Amino acid sequence: MFEVMTQLDGDRGGRTGVISTPHGQIKTPAFIPVGTKATVKGLLPEQLVAVGAQAVLANAFHLYLQPGAEIVDQAGGLGAFMGWLGPTFTDSGGFQVMSLGSGFKKVIEMTLDDSPVDDKATAGGRRRLSRVTEDGVDFASPLDGSKHRFTPEVSMAVQHQLGADIIFAFDELTTLRNTRPYQEAALARTSRWAVRCLTEHWRLTVERKDKPYQALFGVIQGAQYEDLRRQACQELAACRGPEGQTFDGYGIGGALEKSMIGTIVSWCAEVLPADKPRHLLGISEPEDLFTAVAAGADTFDCVSPSRVARNAAIYTAKGRYNITNARFRRDFNPLEENCDCLTCQNFTRAYLHHLFRAHELIANTLATIHNQRFTINLVDQMRQAIEQGSFDAFRDDWLAHWPR
Repeated sequence: MFEVMTQLDGDRGGRTGVISTPHGQIKTPAFIPVGTKATVKGLLPEQLVAVGAQAVLANAFHLYLQPGAEIVDQAGGLGAFMGWLGPTFTDSGGFQVMSLGSGFKKVIEMTLDDSPVDDKATAGGRRRLSRVTEDGVDFASPLDGSKHRFTPEVSMAVQHQLGADIIFAFDELTTLRNTRPYQEAALARTSRWAVRCLTEHWRLTVERKDKPYQALFGVIQGAQYEDLRRQACQELAACRGPEGQTFDGYGIGGALEKSMIGTIVSWCAEVLPADKPRHLLGISEPEDLFTAVAAGADTFDCVSPSRVARNAAIYTAKGRYNITNARFRRDFNPLEENCDCLTCQNFTRAYLHHLFRAHELIANTLATIHNQRFTINLVDQMRQAIEQGSFDAFRDDWLAHWPR
């Protein structure tokens, strides 16, 4: 399902490749927009195609709660349900379990400050809505408070019903506040869950043999500990299903500080099989994407380009700005010069300033179109630079204009 095309540095650094799925190919490196509830907020599938999206990632946890995985299954799977013809991903629900449990930042990057480590800590004193056991996770629905349990088997069943081309094993995501002993215990539990996921994935693949094959990615945890990250990679690479199956790829997840992204991806790339794709969960900032690509990550997803767009934040190659600022009231230039997105080709800063100030819904759509195009196009340019042997020069020139 994955072929490496061009290698940047040796056999473990940045590279280009092609992931083949039942619904099309993904040229890597690639940024994958997040459509949490089977929609990238504010955009139609046709608009996703126009911004260059090759695939979309939806959230198994949220779709399990609403409308229910069985409804998506009856509709013909995630792509058919949302009117998207290309490849699809679903994550396992592990991230939401962490968020329900501790309530810390809803992005992969965290900050290791002077706060004491505490395995029972919650953000801002929030009430803990989930409890991890060896079998899985018990949690209360954030929608209505109803009680549920996610296990590796439940996550696999939900994701098979959702029918995405690429799915992820159920894992336990820790935070940087957790103690080293808890990180070790959670990592061991994630490894045991990985075996259960492979087993159930195989059973469901056989049971649903009339459906297209879904690639299963294992998820690498271990926080910022080198030995734990390498251990996780070794264990998941050695993991086998009942018929000797291995994972089809790997997701690099978990809590980490921004400064550690390249280091952690490099640790993983040195251990994971070179012929399997590596998906870095939850990043989209330009400097992070450059770092991760150079270290050997192949695909990425993050809600940020859409989320900040709905708050009037606009990405450009010279940094981010807020379009509601007064200086844009009479600015009749596009959001970014030389951008080929629909928004920049047809509308001005003054118009978007007006839309946001007037609370018009189309403001979210037009800003999201631009931010998604900006992020997708940037990673596409990285791929082209690797193919042309000019990645380092492209990165250095591009980041010279990016504020830090």
